[in-house]
Amino acid sequence: MCNLLLKKICRQLELGTLTAPPGPLSGGFLHKMYSLFTTKGRYAVKLLNPYIMERETALENYCRAERLERILEENHIPILPALDFGGKKMQETSGQFFYLYQWYEGKALKPEEIREFNCAKMGGLLAQIHGLDAGKETDAGQELLIDWDHYMELLSGKNRELCLLMKENLSLLYEVQEKGNQAARKLSPVRAICHNDLDNKNVLWRGEDCRIIDLECLDYGNPFLELYDTALYWSGIELCHIDYCMLGVFVRAYAEAGGRLPEDWEVLYHSSLGRLEWLEYNVRRALGMECSEEEVEIGISQVRHTMAQIIYYHEAKEYILNCLGQAEDVRTCHIPHRCQI
Repeated sequence: MCNLLLKKICRQLELGTLTAPPGPLSGGFLHKMYSLFTTKGRYAVKLLNPYIMERETALENYCRAERLERILEENHIPILPALDFGGKKMQETSGQFFYLYQWYEGKALKPEEIREFNCAKMGGLLAQIHGLDAGKETDAGQELLIDWDHYMELLSGKNRELCLLMKENLSLLYEVQEKGNQAARKLSPVRAICHNDLDNKNVLWRGEDCRIIDLECLDYGNPFLELYDTALYWSGIELCHIDYCMLGVFVRAYAEAGGRLPEDWEVLYHSSLGRLEWLEYNVRRALGMECSEEEVEIGISQVRHTMAQIIYYHEAKEYILNCLGQAEDVRTCHIPHRCQI
């Protein structure tokens, strides 16, 4: 079925005849990507998750992201933009929405492959992105009000292991949520263009050259919060094993590229609620809600992984804030290299 769809895409966009079977590409957890090698060129196609496209705000969000993508492209930020056909980036065939990209011969780094050079490069690029349209005030976001007791009850009849995992950490989830909502009200009301998912899987590297991908989440947001979250990703939070020197390198590179640093890192520490949102999304997937059957196992795996991150992050607070407080001179950071909490 998928091969037929991909062949139809080739015909619709006049990409030529396939010279090799379409191959699945690894990467994100929301959409599906395939290689398309044809007589006219080499491409990558992203099939957008149909359950996400059913959301009322989906098309509006994608349209806004496309407008911001063009701004990045015009300002020579190294991105891999979606190709334009008939004045449109998003395409549709047989009810399936998709984006097509020119092939880029690079690879996403695994968390354990990231080095200080990569952190410095990404810190500088993030500062450039934030500088394109920064300084405007924005309204405070909505509070996060997740009923974890409700999800625990639903899991009790579906997945005992995840139910017990949530029960063991229920008080922590509510504590993180409450402190996060309180801190979010103290965030500086500024906005800038944000990628919103600039972790290691969304950057392709070819030597020292790179391309930023997965631009569908582009939107205006708080640049301080994105700096904080992105620096943590590139320094190892995904592995529950932060390299504090690389964390400092990322932040220092951001500042040296003209990025403005926050006045209170602790406010950002508590405001960083993306892990809770990702946990809820994957609990819903583990329960088979608003997703395909094949996504259930992904959801179960991501619940385990995200819960481990939440616990680790809670325990690492003192070390994270100590290092960031010295980020103006990372070499004075007194945390042992690759120190694991």
